[in-house]
This record gives sequence, structure tokens and C-alpha cells, in this order.
Amino acid sequence: MLGVGLIGTGFMGKCHALAWNSVRAVFGDVPAVQLVHLGETNTELAVRRANEFGFQKASGDWRAVIDDPQVDVVSIATPNQFHPEMAIAALKAGKHVWCEKPMAPTFSDAEAMLAAAKQSGKVAALGYNYIQGPAIRHIRKLLAEKIIGDINHLRIEMDEDFMADPNALFNWKHEATSGYGALDDFAVHPLSLLFTLFGRVSRVMCDMSKPYATRKTANGTDRAVETYDSASVLMRMENGVAGTLQANRSAWGRKGRIALQIFGSKGSILFDQERANEFQLYVTADRATEQGYRTILTAPHHEPYGQFIPAPGHGLGFNDLKIIECRELIKRINGQPAHLIEFADGLEIERTVHAMARSYQEQRWVDVR
Repeated sequence: MLGVGLIGTGFMGKCHALAWNSVRAVFGDVPAVQLVHLGETNTELAVRRANEFGFQKASGDWRAVIDDPQVDVVSIATPNQFHPEMAIAALKAGKHVWCEKPMAPTFSDAEAMLAAAKQSGKVAALGYNYIQGPAIRHIRKLLAEKIIGDINHLRIEMDEDFMADPNALFNWKHEATSGYGALDDFAVHPLSLLFTLFGRVSRVMCDMSKPYATRKTANGTDRAVETYDSASVLMRMENGVAGTLQANRSAWGRKGRIALQIFGSKGSILFDQERANEFQLYVTADRATEQGYRTILTAPHHEPYGQFIPAPGHGLGFNDLKIIECRELIKRINGQPAHLIEFADGLEIERTVHAMARSYQEQRWVDVR
């Protein structure tokens, strides 16, 4: 029996709760999970969410979750600036940690989190669920098989429009304490895909911008926006491949777009997270008269799609990816190989983000290492 604690019950906290509730029903190869203790900013909210999510106990103090002897693993789904203190405290208390991305607003805090994980000997994983998609997993296999030959260029973009409205009020994601903005708020997701598919980034040249320099506060006053809603990056991967990354939190009409284009000597692969259950494949091995992009729909033979649905083309969703990630976490806790981004690899993503920010500040190419 694996005792679970959860801190934070917003969008991602609920996503974690759904995953913990579903993982054994979807994958029969994991131990039973007991939802032990939920923590929120106040007791009333904690009790309400515990009843909704199925947790046995509720506290208005997150430390009570970590101190609970029945809790073996702690899900941390709080705003970014709280990740370091909570993750380090949980690891020092001998708990495994499943922390939402990014690791921390500052690189030194991320380093401290990794040090705590190493010292504890516990599993410490990050919430990069997009790498779990059956389409992405299959693309990884195709790249290993060199079906499109040697990779010569890649492009990746992440766009959403939750910051697109100029009349939206100032919130915590506009504060410098939350990080740089688009770079570490969600560009870390495309970086997780690059890391999984191609390895580390070696050099970067970055530009960032603020579409709206000020926003109204709840009391009607203007406040300067301290983070950047868009970023454009030239990259060179460690394996020599050139590429670009673009991220925009103010892109009207885009809801969950992570568009990946991979170009090789014998073809290309296209993927867009807004159409997460398919990808496009072009191979020059086809006869010239039939060369063109083919659409590959995910199906039971694209693991682990079949654990959810026995029929092809029906599709998985965002929360399903979290269930897959939860299963990988449990496998890792049980000492098995797992497809995860743990703190050590997560620190490399953080290193890349901070190199990008330094490139913007210094207006030059910057080596990631």
C-alpha cells in the first residue's frame, strides 16, 4: 500500500488526484494506493477538496501532510515559488516527491532540491506529462530506428492564450517571484520533449518580450508586469542539430499547442499537442508518386494507449497522460526502470532556461554549460 499526500488542489492538484485515483484501475501492475492526507491554504478548503478527491485527512497547513507517518509520497501542485521549500522538507522527512514543473524560480533553489533528493535516496520526479503521450513515445522509437534518417533541423513552439487578454487582471504569474514568465512557466514542457527525444541543448540565443507592460490589479491600480509572456530562442543541441524554440502565453486562439517539427535526411515528422492523438510522417522511401505526409492515429499498439481504450483513433486526454506518469513514478519507487524526468534531468532543463534568460539579458549567444 502506497500512502499519498497532496499539497495544492488547483488545476494540477486535481490532475494529480485524478491520477492517483485511477492509476490502479488503468494499470493493474501497481500496488494499491491510499489517499491519506491533503493540504491547502486553509482548513475549510482542505476539507472540501479532501471530500471531493477522496482523501482521508485534510489540513490547512502543508507541513502536516509531510509530517504524517502514513504518507509515503507527496504530490506538490502549488505555485512555482513554493516548490523548493515543500520538496526539500518532504525529502528530508523521508518521503518520495512528485513535484509539478518547473522545479523552482531560481537555479540555486533547483540545485538545493536536487541535493536534498540525492541525500534522501528517495525518488523525486517532476510533472512533465507530455513526454508520456503514446504519439511522443512512438516518435521516439521512430527516431531511434532512423526512419527519417539523420536529423538536421528541429522546430518546437508552445502557444496558449491565457495571458492574451490585455484587460485580464495582474496575478501571481506576473510577479518576478514566479520566474521569468513563458520560459519557465511552460516553455519547460517543449524542453522536456527535446530532452527526451534529442538530449541536451548546448548553446542558446534568446529574445523575450512583454506584450502588455502593465495590468490592472483587483483594486483598479496599474502594476508593472514583471515577467515575459513570449520568448524566441535559437538553439544548438549537444548532438549538433540546430533548432528553434518559441513560446507565447498571449497567443489568441491557441489553447494547448506544442508544435514539433523534425526534419531529417530521409523524411520528417510533425506533431501538435492540440491534436495529441495523431502525428504526421513523411518518408522519402515511399515511391515518388506517393510521397506525402501520412497521418498516424494512435491505437492500442502505441503503448500504453491500449491500457485505456481497446479501439484505435478514440484518443487520450491531458489527464490520461498524468495517469501514465503516475504509473511511471510508482514503477520507479518500486525500483523498476521508468520513463520519467527526475530532479537530475529536471535540473538540466532549468539550466537551459536560465541560460536562455542570461542570453536575453546579455544579448548574446550563451553556452548552457
